[in-house]
Amino acid sequence: MKGKGSHDSFSFYIDEASPVGPEQPETVQNFVSVFGTVAKKLMRKWLATQTMNFTGQLGAGIRYFDLRISTKPRDPDNELYFAHGLFSAKVNEGLEEINAFLTDHHKEVVFLDFNHFYGMQKYHHEKLVQMLKDIYGNKMCPAIFAQEVSLKYLWEKDYQVLVFYHSPVALEVPFLWPGQMMPAPWANTTDPEKLIQFLQASITERRKKGSFFISQVVLTPKASTVVKGVASGLRETITERALPAMMQWVRMQKPGESGINIVTADFVELGDFISTVIKLNYVFDEGEANT
Repeated sequence: MKGKGSHDSFSFYIDEASPVGPEQPETVQNFVSVFGTVAKKLMRKWLATQTMNFTGQLGAGIRYFDLRISTKPRDPDNELYFAHGLFSAKVNEGLEEINAFLTDHHKEVVFLDFNHFYGMQKYHHEKLVQMLKDIYGNKMCPAIFAQEVSLKYLWEKDYQVLVFYHSPVALEVPFLWPGQMMPAPWANTTDPEKLIQFLQASITERRKKGSFFISQVVLTPKASTVVKGVASGLRETITERALPAMMQWVRMQKPGESGINIVTADFVELGDFISTVIKLNYVFDEGEANT
């Protein structure tokens, strides 16, 4: 079972009218305080990594979602939001959108990876856990050994959602899979060649049991890159130019315990990313165990 995923999956919803996220450095906070709306518009060009909402991504074939959750400073309602530099949609609205798709497509399975939390106290985590229970209920698969998970197993149990939670809270809740079971090594480079070398090395070192595994086919801009392409944004300046080399690497991969498992990208609709990853399922070596 090989998966297609989106990086910063919720970033389509980034709200230019929102405050700057709490994870942003003081330099960014100061930049926005001086230049206001103009600064936020520029930020959105570099922070938004997806141009489709959850429903659009699901319809296109995406099944893994990279989710980062934050509270807003001085918010009396203690709402939870998706966040990446700027705040995005309310978490409950996004999760409901995904659930509507699952209700209409009983054999589809999604991976929800809650991997960053900002400004969250114990009661915020409790609120999020309860939200997951209320929305997904028995659709959620309890944490088991990764090797035991196959589509056949999930269909037999009517499970459609695997929730990975990168916080000690996961140890207290049966339907939360510990974050270490979904490792996602990050290359942190703007250079396509260095990215490909990193991805290949990560796969070579991948543990052969006990976890899922993400290959992030993602380039990360440096401050100097942003300054040079300030008006054009992430998609034009980096992603589109590097796409041919990155897609060539994806096409050459083989799935299985010693190969790729889940592949994530920015702007998943570009090129033939989704169809290429889907095709890899059909070259899966029958001798490999499902992961």
